[in-house]
Amino acid sequence: MQEVRVFAPATVANVAVGFDILGFAIQRPGDEIVARRSTEFTGVRITTITGTGDKVLPLEVERNTAGTAALRLLEHLGLQDSVGIELEVHKRMPFGSGLGSSAASAAGAAVAVNTLLGSPLTREAILYFTVLGEEVADGSFHADNVAPCLVGGITLIRSNESLDIQHLPVPANLHVAVVHPEIEILTRDARAVLSDTVPLKTAIHQLGSLGSFVAALYTNDLPLLGRSLRDYIIEPQRKQLITGFDEVQQAALERGALGCSISGAGPSMFALCDSGYLAQAVGQAMQAAFQQRGVESQLYVSPINQQGVQILSEIS
Repeated sequence: MQEVRVFAPATVANVAVGFDILGFAIQRPGDEIVARRSTEFTGVRITTITGTGDKVLPLEVERNTAGTAALRLLEHLGLQDSVGIELEVHKRMPFGSGLGSSAASAAGAAVAVNTLLGSPLTREAILYFTVLGEEVADGSFHADNVAPCLVGGITLIRSNESLDIQHLPVPANLHVAVVHPEIEILTRDARAVLSDTVPLKTAIHQLGSLGSFVAALYTNDLPLLGRSLRDYIIEPQRKQLITGFDEVQQAALERGALGCSISGAGPSMFALCDSGYLAQAVGQAMQAAFQQRGVESQLYVSPINQQGVQILSEIS
């Protein structure tokens, strides 16, 4: 293979009840990554980054999420001194959005390079290298964005340290509305507002919600899923960073959403719904609530993306 182009989808991490351990992929937005063989050098080089607007992403491989994931994969295979790979990174989602932008670039690069080399590793096996890539962006080793981006669906991370990932069932009619307000929150800043301690009573409430959320997925019980989407720990601390959070959440619930909370570190907000039609209506209600606070936003409506990173083209 001489060239591979992939699409890496956005993701919703935490899912209200599972901070750093739950996530799911959506259909769009996402990044496109191109990996191409080169005979002019060995190792990895990033030749092009587009879609960054006024942001500047580093071309240096060790400082770039896509570059780091690709290089670590190449090193694992022992090919860093014999194979040359050029990367193009085409950003198709906003930065600091809470939609897993850095995870998408890392996962997309790892899949593209693995495919370029004849797919010597499974997607589960390349997860470690994608986490290393995202760690460059936020300084934290966690897979709640990269895992669902890589393999699709809803994933539960039993352990981030050992990357013990479980795939959870997806109810057939489950759709999501994701609204991205024109506010930027960096993951590092969103983590800085969090307390290191949690009261025992609060932890009990959260554990109950997490357990019933997982049970609802296995039993296809959407009303139970809705009752379970209550974040007692992270949401109360982070919602202050999102202008109009309470009004937007209320608008989603009043319009019929199963639940509504913060996507990842924010500022994007997600609402799970029992149909695509309802998700569209809920998303529009959320946008209207943001608009009333003078905040413009973008809406993405999608079923759960169960494919993950998609190979768009291959050139032999």
